[in-house]
Amino acid sequence: MCSASRPGADPGSRCPCGGDAYGRCCGPFHAAVAVAPTAERLMRSRYSAFAVGDAAYLLRTWHPSTRPASLELDDGLEWKRLLVEACEAGGPFDATGRVTFTAIAREGGSRLVQRERSRFAREGGAWFYVDGTTLDPEL
Repeated sequence: MCSASRPGADPGSRCPCGGDAYGRCCGPFHAAVAVAPTAERLMRSRYSAFAVGDAAYLLRTWHPSTRPASLELDDGLEWKRLLVEACEAGGPFDATGRVTFTAIAREGGSRLVQRERSRFAREGGAWFYVDGTTLDPEL
């Protein structure tokens, strides 16, 4: 469940993924009233879930073959920015896709940069995160 004290949980605030207002962007995916139509939208919504503290959504959208039994989020991380670098396939009619992204966070006074190429699979009309390969940060 989203925590109202985290940025982005307010439906009128800008979505952490950098899109529209949270209530019109990733919020409906987190609330399970809509599903992400592409691998990129799922990746953006998962980033937003990290930002708003929605571990349940992260687990729900993790492919069963690689999903952990539980997930604890680090409340000390403040996710600041998402940069989508590339998308390979992952459209509404594809079965698989890859998204390369850089996510920037703050922890205390330190900057954290996570760059990853993530794999996604579409099953039963829904996209799932499968796994990712960590890449060297370019920033």
